[in-house]
Amino acid sequence: LKQLTKANDVSDIDPVYLPDGGIAFSATRQPKYCMCNRHIMANLYRMNADGSNITQIGISTLFEGHASILSDGRILYDRWEYVDRNFGDAQGLWTVNPDGTKHAVYYGNNTKSPGGVLDARQIPGTETVVCTFAPCHDRPWGAIAIVDRRKGVDGVEPVQQIWPAKSIDLVKEGDLDSFKWLDHYYEDPYPVNENNFLVSRTIWYKPGGWMALDSKSGLYLLSRDGIEELLLEGTLSLFDPVVIEPRQKPNVIPAMRDHKNSKGIFYVQNVYEGTHMKGVEKGKAKYLRIVESPEKRTWTQGGWGGQGEQAPGVNWHSFETKRILGEVPIEADGSAHFEAPAMTYVYFQLLDEDKKMIQSMRSGTMLMPNETNGCIGCHEDRLSVPTPTPNTPMALRKAPAKISPWHDKAPVNFSFMEQVQPIFDKHCMSCHDFDKNDRNKLVLSRDMNPFFNAAYVNLYVKKLVTLVGGGPADIQQAYSWGAHASKLTGVIDGNHHNVKLSDREKETLYAWMDINGVYYPVYESAFDSTMAGRSPLHNHEINELGQLTGINFWALNNHGRNLTAQVAFDRPEESPCLDGIRADKVKYKRAVELIKQGRKRLKQTPRGDIEKDLIPCDRHKEQLRKYAERLSIEKQNNEAISKGLSIFDQE
Repeated sequence: LKQLTKANDVSDIDPVYLPDGGIAFSATRQPKYCMCNRHIMANLYRMNADGSNITQIGISTLFEGHASILSDGRILYDRWEYVDRNFGDAQGLWTVNPDGTKHAVYYGNNTKSPGGVLDARQIPGTETVVCTFAPCHDRPWGAIAIVDRRKGVDGVEPVQQIWPAKSIDLVKEGDLDSFKWLDHYYEDPYPVNENNFLVSRTIWYKPGGWMALDSKSGLYLLSRDGIEELLLEGTLSLFDPVVIEPRQKPNVIPAMRDHKNSKGIFYVQNVYEGTHMKGVEKGKAKYLRIVESPEKRTWTQGGWGGQGEQAPGVNWHSFETKRILGEVPIEADGSAHFEAPAMTYVYFQLLDEDKKMIQSMRSGTMLMPNETNGCIGCHEDRLSVPTPTPNTPMALRKAPAKISPWHDKAPVNFSFMEQVQPIFDKHCMSCHDFDKNDRNKLVLSRDMNPFFNAAYVNLYVKKLVTLVGGGPADIQQAYSWGAHASKLTGVIDGNHHNVKLSDREKETLYAWMDINGVYYPVYESAFDSTMAGRSPLHNHEINELGQLTGINFWALNNHGRNLTAQVAFDRPEESPCLDGIRADKVKYKRAVELIKQGRKRLKQTPRGDIEKDLIPCDRHKEQLRKYAERLSIEKQNNEAISKGLSIFDQE
């Protein structure tokens, strides 16, 4: 027994031999955390057989794991990722070459049930895989399914057989946790041959139990002709069966990655080819916007109730911060061809001539250094072939375009307070400020509250924006959300009290809606354990303020609220929560004192509304230090590999 990886304070799991003699595995070496909770995630890595030259081959923002090898040499793995969509049904199967190039969806990325498609292995001699259909909120167990990707990449059609048989109905009509309610739970499938499979299956379990002693699993044989036989029961549960036998070596895919490079190339053949492009006339798409979805490097004890818990609060309902890298032109035939930064998790949006979004990707992709990758269109049928054309796409006849930075500035994480609020400050405050005589008025002021700021909360509560949030698994139709679908756009584009916005100001507001209405630019915060992980008031102070004012602030700590912003830290006396106690001098004085205390703390330690002003809490400083350290080690490894050297983990 020989230990190969020796890095401190990381976890290396799920190793598998590669056809070229290397080893792929998952690791927490780029420390990032679950956007809808607080636990650490992992990405795919590879190394030589002696443990040298460890390098990252996947950079999605959540989890990449349970790798196995297909006969053609690709890695098959399960990926948990979400961009502008629900967290719970976003675990599907993907493939990637052993050098990290050509990440591609395999099955289940837009399937609402099961919540997770896990632990897939190719069935020998076939083009099918066997895998686990699992719930989101439970252990990685559920049903065992055989999937034939030739029948589709989502839904029930590719499912050729499933154990238990009746659970096929859960694929048709279920949700993210439907596979939580089975008579028996299966996991860790291993194909013996085309017809027989070893699995771990519960012998008994305690309904609702999460702990190891709440169930017992044994080693079972499943057969396609109906056999389900217990082969072995141990004192404790048995998991992860493997057949030890000679097998044919998979194909070796030549490496294309160049560790000396920092860029790659994307192309799109025709953006008008897609399954959800209803109403999009050819010629309407003028630009392709490239947006980065950064990883979450820290977490807080306090959380906000978006469409899933955010720790800390980041946006009204969705989970991601965003960084607009810029735009590239779309040619008349719908093609695009451009350079993009490697090792960066990005997604794309189609824009019209006004820079309003037509369609959005709602998933992510990445390039390895020197990689060229592309697609047929926007959400094209994955089983289709490109529409025949006698000519090379126009964009591919030219050198790849360079991304034009958004607003001609270096990319920064999008901040509502820094980029959107100044527009309201300039044009709207004469009419849309706090008014004690009219609490139904739309308030667009910058006053901060325990969660966000007044304008941000009120735009959502008043339903002036139509956004997808942490939306459904299904691909959405073009024009269905964002600037084109929002009431706010009608105000911007109309003659609203003769307010005239510049083109740049309009584009900023369109972009904010199109990237799903984000607020905070970063996950780091000055306040770790307070309400939403953002409030400058301690929890006992929030409780006291609630008792004084009669407002249940904890009930407002979620996106389902229908009450507008109640606290104004910038101008405490303007806080609407004070309306009921203004005549009670004692209560009013104490409530104002509490709100002023929040204002004082926000000035001393800005919480992150504007990134450059942020003073992170001490624990976040340590997490950021560790992240930077791991990033430096990855850079050193890649530099050594580019020079033909060997480099090992330092203990």
